Amino acid sequence: MNTRAIDTYDVVGIGFGPSNLSLAISLEEHHANVLTNPVTSAFFERQPQFGWHRNMLLPSATMQISFLKDLVTFRNPVSRFSFVSFLHAQGRLAQFVNRKDFFPTRQEFHQYLEWAESGMTNVVTYNSAVTAIRRPPPDDASSACQVQIEVRDTADGSLRRVNAHNVVISTGLQPRMPDGVVRDERVWHSSEFLAQYRLADPAQLKSVAVVGAGQSAAEITKFLHAQLPHAQVHAVFPSYGYSIADDTPFANQVFDAEAVDDYYYGNEPTREAFWRYHRNTNYGVVDDADIRALYQIAYDEDVCGTKRLHFHNQTKVASVVRDGPGARVLLRRLDGAQRELGVDAIVFATGYATMDPTSLLGDLDRYCLRDASGRHRVTRGYRLVTTPELPCGIYLQGGTEHTHGLTSSLLSNIAVRSGEIADAVIKERTERHLAAAGSAVLQSADKSA
Repeated sequence: MNTRAIDTYDVVGIGFGPSNLSLAISLEEHHANVLTNPVTSAFFERQPQFGWHRNMLLPSATMQISFLKDLVTFRNPVSRFSFVSFLHAQGRLAQFVNRKDFFPTRQEFHQYLEWAESGMTNVVTYNSAVTAIRRPPPDDASSACQVQIEVRDTADGSLRRVNAHNVVISTGLQPRMPDGVVRDERVWHSSEFLAQYRLADPAQLKSVAVVGAGQSAAEITKFLHAQLPHAQVHAVFPSYGYSIADDTPFANQVFDAEAVDDYYYGNEPTREAFWRYHRNTNYGVVDDADIRALYQIAYDEDVCGTKRLHFHNQTKVASVVRDGPGARVLLRRLDGAQRELGVDAIVFATGYATMDPTSLLGDLDRYCLRDASGRHRVTRGYRLVTTPELPCGIYLQGGTEHTHGLTSSLLSNIAVRSGEIADAVIKERTERHLAAAGSAVLQSADKSA
């Protein structure tokens, strides 16, 4: 086993998607205002390169948030890492303005993220999977306020260990499949859609199904219908029809930075109201234009008498059994009626499980306090509440919906959230250095006496 020297950082980030990229930029912009002794940071990402939902970069698919809700603007409107700065660098600023549209395509926003990441490559190491976080060896007196992170190189298997005063976990969401359904070369989750579709032979995809009632499901259904003119396309969802996403101004206030305070400091009835009244801003809903497009397709097919798009509403998938190159799908309506469907591929756009740091924390999790429902307690500044035995900071970028509300796993508040974490880390670092300096002065005075 190869090992490397142990370095110590003020901040170690686990995962390098948009959230920790935004954090890295926030720390970098702090560096620009510090002439000496800047905050040190390192980020580790298991993927071989930067990427964000690459397998859902469908043609013409647009973002559901304004371009101003980028990595930095709500924290620092004059940042050189803004979406506007990206457009200027690409020579497209005037053309983008001429569109008179707040919503870039997903392809272009991903280009922006890659452009921003290209300015932060000095702090990130790819092909690096964090396998453990633990307390440093007890004989290391200097590590009382540190944790040790073990990182495995996914290319050669070598191990590296680094120490950190603060850890920021941003490992993303985990694809969620129905119980008993196993992914393979013909049974896909939306998170792998484009990669799997490109591996398949389109000519062999004569019958396909898409399961889900949200934005991803609708987009994939439209894509398959357009790309496979010879195929039967089945849309399966438990609701009666697609539900529209509420993106009206008052509803969108739920994604404002101030709404995080209202949720975090609110009582249980207040928090429940957030979910009850505003869940349709993001979860299991579809943009109006996409709903209308799918309905128009179905209507036109009725007019022409050539039915290829089939909606199975009030229906769930009971089981999926592989059958040669395809699969047999058992559909069960909410009224109990069943139907078997033969498909050449089936896509589950069934969402994601929220980020849970428990397994990554390992033995350290016993120092993390939980609420009455068994969920991690988290401070307003996104730091896990821990016992005094674990004085270093462990921050979460995700997995905090129960404490911070709807914005926890979304881009809308990413700039502000990352800035708040950076500010907390910088404040803790200053206090730690002052305490160390005071201790040194006292020791010097004792020796002089």
